Amino acid sequence: MFDLIVKGGTLPDGRQADIGIQGDRIAAVERLESAAAREVIDATGDLVSPPFVDPHFHMDATLSYGLPRVNASGTLLEGIALWGELRETATVEEMVARALAYCDWAAGMGLLAIRTHVDTTPDHLRGVTAMLEVKARVRDYIDLQLVAFPQDGLYRTATGRENLIRALDMGVDVVGGIPHFERTMEDGRESVRDTARIAAERGLMLDLHCDETDDPMSRHVETLAAEVTRHGLGARAAGSHLTSMHSMDNYYVSKLLPLIAESGMCAIPNPLINITLQGRHDTFPKRRGLTRVKEMLAQGITVGWGQDCVLDPWYSLGTADMLDVAFMGLHVAQMTHPAEMARCFEMVTEGNAKVMNLEGYGLRPGAAASLVVLDAGNPTEALRLRPARLAVIAKGKVIARTPRGDHALSLPGRPTIANRRAPARP
Repeated sequence: MFDLIVKGGTLPDGRQADIGIQGDRIAAVERLESAAAREVIDATGDLVSPPFVDPHFHMDATLSYGLPRVNASGTLLEGIALWGELRETATVEEMVARALAYCDWAAGMGLLAIRTHVDTTPDHLRGVTAMLEVKARVRDYIDLQLVAFPQDGLYRTATGRENLIRALDMGVDVVGGIPHFERTMEDGRESVRDTARIAAERGLMLDLHCDETDDPMSRHVETLAAEVTRHGLGARAAGSHLTSMHSMDNYYVSKLLPLIAESGMCAIPNPLINITLQGRHDTFPKRRGLTRVKEMLAQGITVGWGQDCVLDPWYSLGTADMLDVAFMGLHVAQMTHPAEMARCFEMVTEGNAKVMNLEGYGLRPGAAASLVVLDAGNPTEALRLRPARLAVIAKGKVIARTPRGDHALSLPGRPTIANRRAPARP
C-alpha cells in the first residue's frame, strides 16, 4: 500500500513508469500494475519531472517593482541604486510578505528549491532576518538556500565584511560576493580570495556574482577558479552571471575555460536578466549579454540557468517559471538542436540541483517525494509550451493542481477543443 501513486507518466529520459510514494520518499519507480494507494494521479501521456530548481534569485527584493520608482534606464547600476534606497525603508514584515507571495507562485509552478542572495550591506540586516523567517516558514515544501551577499561590495562599505560574517553567524548557508563592484580590480581580486577562504574555513558553499559587466577586462572568474582549486571547493563553488566572457577575446577564453573546468566549480548564467541589462551602452551591433554557455558545457562544466529577478528594481517581468528561463536561454545561446533543448530542460532540474548540492533530489527510490506532472509529452515540448503543472507534489504531499491548457473553440467545422501539444505522428 502506497500513500500516493503517480501512474503512467513519461520521465524526462523517455521511460514510462509509475512512481510509488510512501511518506515523504519515493518508494518505487517501476510498473505498479496491481499496487494499491490512498490516492492515484493519472499521468498517462504526461511528463513527470523532478521539481524545478532556481540557483540564483533575489527574494528580499522580489515583487517590489516600482518601489521607490521604476528603473527608467533599465541598467544594472540604476537597479542597484534603487534597491539601495528601498532596503533602508522596507520592513521585515514587508519583505516576508513579498517573499511568501513569491513562494506561493513558485509552489504552483513546481519550483521547489531556490537559492536566494540576501543583501548584507546595511548594518540592520533586516533582509537577513526576513529571509531566515521565510526559510523556516516554507521548509515543508520549498528548500531555500540563503547567500550572504554584500551587494555594495565586501570592502566598498566600512562594515561590508563584518556584516557578511554576522549573516553567516545568524545561519545563512552560502558565502557570496561581487568582486567587479569593488572600488578597484585589486580589491575585487582580494575579495574573491577572502570569500573563498571564509567558505573553506567554515565548510560552506561559495557563490559569487562575478564579472556581471560588458568589460572584457573584468576577469575575476580567473581568480575564482584559482581559489576554488586552491581550497578544494570544487562543485561547492559557483560563479554567477560571468557576462564579461561574452566580450573576451577567444584566445584568452581558450585558456580560461579549462581552468574553470579543472576547478570543478559551477556556472550560473541568468538569461532573462542579462539579455535585458547587458549591452545597454552598445549602439550596434549589440552584444547578447550571456556568457559562453555552450562552450562551458563542452568543457564538462556544470552550468545551470538562474531566474535572478521577478518584478523588482532590475526586472519588470517574471512568473516564477523556470521553463521561461530555459526558453530564453536556449534562444540566446542558440541551443536549438533537439539534444541541446533537452539539455536546457535538464539545466533547470538535475543541473541546478547539482549547482545547489541538493541531497535526495531526483526520480529514484529513496529520493525526496517531490515532483511535477506537466501537460506536455517530453522535455522539449515542455520548453515550447511552458505548460500547466497538472500536479505539484512536495515531500509526499500534493500542494498544487492546475487544469490542462486546452482551448474551447466555437468554429464551424472545427474541433471544440484545441490543445497545442504536438500531434501524434503516424
